[in-house]
Amino acid sequence: MRLLVTGGAGFIGSNFIRNYLRRHPDEEVINVDLLTYAGNVANMEGFSSHPGYAFIHADINERKQLEELFQKGIDVVLNFAAESHVDRSIEAPLIFAETNIRGTLNLLTLAHRYGVKKFVQISTDEVYGTLGRRGLFSEESPLAPSSPYSASKAGADLMARAFYTTYGLPVVITRSSNNYGPYQFPEKLIPLALINALQERPIPIYGDGQQIRDWIYVEDHCQAVEILLHRGTPGQVYNIGAETEKTNLEVVRSILKNLGKSESLIRFVQDRPGHDWRYALEVSKIRNELGWQPEIDFERGLEKTIAWYLQNKKWWEEVISGEYKAYYQRFYGRRLEGD
Repeated sequence: MRLLVTGGAGFIGSNFIRNYLRRHPDEEVINVDLLTYAGNVANMEGFSSHPGYAFIHADINERKQLEELFQKGIDVVLNFAAESHVDRSIEAPLIFAETNIRGTLNLLTLAHRYGVKKFVQISTDEVYGTLGRRGLFSEESPLAPSSPYSASKAGADLMARAFYTTYGLPVVITRSSNNYGPYQFPEKLIPLALINALQERPIPIYGDGQQIRDWIYVEDHCQAVEILLHRGTPGQVYNIGAETEKTNLEVVRSILKNLGKSESLIRFVQDRPGHDWRYALEVSKIRNELGWQPEIDFERGLEKTIAWYLQNKKWWEEVISGEYKAYYQRFYGRRLEGD
């Protein structure tokens, strides 16, 4: 089978390819990535020399270059490519609409034209909006996105659904909870807190830190995507979560405890506009229909994540010395200083 993976130099995409090729060494994977700030050549370490792997530096918004790949034959598309950080979407929503909606439309159009056997659209629980203290989002919950990021992902999901309904393209949509693990760009909570703690720098936490997220280790998510690639029912949405709800403050305190660092590093900063309070997923569908369940609990996953960042200091030092440094100062520096 020949897979086209978009965004495979990013956090989740690169973890998916690494794990997939380890389990399916005889299959082909073509990775298309524009290598924007969160796409990193170093993330492809461990599979870049695999005989069935090829990397194409390309933009999913550029149809001509993509069409050349589809003309050579693609069996399955897995669309991990996305602008994915809420703070950045608040600052530059048009970029998110371009990549997440228009780019997905390009891929769907070509997948339909060239008879792709399955199209897996990788989405997020954020498309559902926010929950109160009780309840879970099911696959039937209405979409109520709060940020330009989640709105752009919801738009992409609806476009994928439309291609299934209108053209019969065999689309599967996945919506996962918050991922964490190796190779995650340090704008996200866990690597941000971890790296700042290692450098004895203040750790910014929005508002009072009581926002609740369901956390899933990235390899568990990737395993679920692989199962859906092979056995997911076209036209269906599948929630992917580990049923592990933690407040942001609890997560940061766990990191500090693991590292033996003081909680005095925590700094509560001005909250993000429109910040969703709680996400939590009902995941019985993928468990009951396909037998998937997460294998790594949060405590073990966090230990594995911390161990990886401790062992890969060169990776994160190079990341934070680049574009991220200016980003950190822009988004968190002024808040830490009380502006």
